[in-house]
This record gives sequence, structure tokens and C-alpha cells, in this order.
Amino acid sequence: MERSIRRFTWTAILASLTALLGMTPLGLIPLGFINVTILCVPVILGTLLLGLRSGLLLGAVFGAVSTARMLMGPSALVAPLLGADPLLATAMCVLPRLLIPVSAHFARLTLSRGKLSGLSAALAATLGSLTNTVFYLGLMLVFYSMAGLNSAPVLALILGTGLIAGGAEAAVAALIVPAILAAIQKMMKRA
Repeated sequence: MERSIRRFTWTAILASLTALLGMTPLGLIPLGFINVTILCVPVILGTLLLGLRSGLLLGAVFGAVSTARMLMGPSALVAPLLGADPLLATAMCVLPRLLIPVSAHFARLTLSRGKLSGLSAALAATLGSLTNTVFYLGLMLVFYSMAGLNSAPVLALILGTGLIAGGAEAAVAALIVPAILAAIQKMMKRA
């Protein structure tokens, strides 16, 4: 009983943190000409700390926050897709976020048994973050075509964003997640 209460409490805390980061500027780290989002960090952290089920719930929260942000003020890249096909735009906001915990969970499981076990949290965080970037931008490109929009003008922007911001986001996740994970696990052992 105590374990399920602890899992529920940590899931609720991380879900609230995801919503806070997503609905305020706190979820963005400005790095000159780009903003690096850290919204995937609570999802990855929850997955590694609590398991895949909690991670999927957190991914769904991230997807819901992303959808709400899109509806309140779509970016220049998302607005044409939202106007052409709101269902595809919503799928683009939700599906990649549900894949984050899947990739992070299985990366951690695979890597924790090998020579890289000490780096498993950092590598799982990197893969989770890259999964978000690749699938979000990849779906954007595919959905542009499916909606009958000209994807050629946005292709360079998508690639640039993916390489620069996606790489920075993966690096930030790889640095932040293992440190926070170790601190929480240490705190949980004491409790």
C-alpha cells in the first residue's frame, strides 16, 4: 500500500511539474537564438524512477500540455497544419510524447545489464529526448504532406531545429536526469 501511495505521489508531482514547465516560460532554456525545452525531463525521470506505466501517464500529460499550448498560440510551423487538419496537429503533439517513456524505459533496461550500466540513465535520457525531437518534427513533415501542405519551405527549418535544438535538449536531459534521479532515489531510501 505504501509503495503505491509513493508512486502515485511522485507521479502527481512530476505531472504537475510537466504542466508548470509547459504552461510557463520555466520549461524553456534560452540559448541565444534557440530555446531548449526541458519538458521531456519529468517524463524521462518519472519513467526511470517509477516505471513505464507512470512514464506513459506523464507522457500523456506532456502531450495534453503541448496540445493546449498549440491551441492557445500555435507556432509559425504548427499553425498551417492546425489550420489544415487539427486532428493531425493534435496527433503530432501527443504521439511523440507517448514514445518518450517507451524509448527511455527500454534503453535503461537494455543498458543496465551491460558495460554501460553506469551511464544507463544518461543514455536513456538522451534517447528519450531524441525520440521526442525526431518523432515530433518527423510527424510534422509527414503530416504536412498528408494535409496537402507544401513541406519544402519548412524542411530546412525542421532539420535545423532538429539538429540544433534537438541536440541541445538531449545534452541537457543527459546532464540533468541522472543527477536528479540519484538525488530522489537517495531521498526515497531514507524515507
